[in-house]
Formats: sequence, C-alpha cells, structure tokens
Amino acid sequence: MTSGIRAIGIAAAVVAAAGTAFAAPKPDLWPRWEAHDPASTVRVDHRPWEELLAKYLVTNHPSGVNRVRYAQVTAEDKAALDRYVASLEAAPVSSLARPEQMAYWINFYNALTVKVILDHYPVKSIRDIKSGWFNPGPWDLKLVTVEGEQLTLNDMEHRILRPIFRDNRIHYAVNCASIGCPNLQPEAFIAENTERLLELGAREHVNHPRGARVEGGRLIASSIYNWFQVDFGGSEAGVLEHLRVYAEGPLAEALRGFRGRISYEYDWSLNE
Repeated sequence: MTSGIRAIGIAAAVVAAAGTAFAAPKPDLWPRWEAHDPASTVRVDHRPWEELLAKYLVTNHPSGVNRVRYAQVTAEDKAALDRYVASLEAAPVSSLARPEQMAYWINFYNALTVKVILDHYPVKSIRDIKSGWFNPGPWDLKLVTVEGEQLTLNDMEHRILRPIFRDNRIHYAVNCASIGCPNLQPEAFIAENTERLLELGAREHVNHPRGARVEGGRLIASSIYNWFQVDFGGSEAGVLEHLRVYAEGPLAEALRGFRGRISYEYDWSLNE
C-alpha cells in the first residue's frame, strides 16, 4: 500500500512539473519555406482578421494587457475566422515577397491561436489544450495545411519566422493567448506596417511590469527573455542590452546601472 501511494505521489509530481515547465524550441530552419519572390506585388487580404480584432479585442483594459472577448464571439464571426484561416491555407505564400511573407505568418499564427482557443472554449489557459499527455499547449498539433505541408504553431514560429527573418521582435508580434504574452495588436500586420508594429510591440512589452520591472534592487523580466535568450544576444548581458534599447522613464534609469541577475516569470492565464 505504501509503495502504491508513493508511486501515485511520484506520478502526481511528474504531472505537476509538466504543467509548470516549458521547453522552448530553438530556431530550426525548415528550408522548404525559404522560397520567395522579391519582385512579387501580390498582397494577402488580412481585412477579415482586422475586422474580428476590431470587434473583440479590448485595448484599454486597466491592466495594460490587450484582451480578447472570447465568450462574446458569435457563431457568424467564428465562421468568418474559419474562412480567413482557410484563405491563408490557400495563399501562394512561397511566391510572395519577404515582407508580405512575414506579415502573413504573424497574422496566421495569431488568428490560428484565437481559433484554437475558440474551438476549445472555455479554458483557463492555452496550456489546458494539450498536444499530448506530457505536452501542454496546442503548439505541436498539426492544425493547417499550406502548399501540401501540414503545419503546427511551433512550425510557424520556430521553423519559419525565427530562423528566416532573424528578428527578435517577432516575440512581440506572435501572441500565445496569455496574460504574460506581449500584446495582440489591434491591427493586422501588412508589409507596410510591420516595422512600426514590431517596434510598438517591443516598447509596450518592455515598459509593462510583465515585461520588465525593478523591485528592491531585483530585475524581474518576462520568461520570454529566458526561454529565447539565444535571440537576445545569448546571455543575460544581451537581454539587458535589449531591454535598455526600449526602456523608458524610471525603468530606463533603473536599468542604466543595473549589474545584478535577472529573475523570470510568466502568467499563462488566458488573455480574456
């Protein structure tokens, strides 16, 4: 009996650990998606996504975190989101110009994440939607098919966006439907506004307490800078340098002479 109880306790501890741990994938280029046409003038229509955001994204929440009214999304608008995702699946992404591709993949990731939440709603956290028994979160589920290839959210972020575009501000653009995540922007990304939105996302997140704050001489930063440190200089010194680029006001002053270690935290609660 004692050994049985001990075994149950060990199993429970393993499940609990699996629920709190997060293994961040490294950038792993999928060469098949490097194809592009620099001369292309084709534009993907992202207006349906922007219309959905205009209806259901709250950008003036007192917390400073943009939130989604998942419970209020109508059946008609869910169907419109499904059609938009289907239109992205059918888009000739490999023949687009690079800036158009970047906007395409960011919007695709964000729209697909909202669709996954709506398909499983109500949930308290995106991590409640599992890809496997010890794999919290939907990131490894094959959710869509583009140009004959089945894709997961992890494919989009870690095998396409990060290794192809090599811009750490991508972490401020893709949204994982969590309070701890950088804001979901109220505009759809397009080639013409991507640079502005990447800069806006970086500045918003760094200067919000969930991005970085100094308390009692300690720097507490988003776990994004720990999980994806390789994209931020590969060290805490690189993370600090990045934060200083975007920090404003008292945070900028506190970081100017900061020499300590960084503590990391993240809130996986649904951005509802």
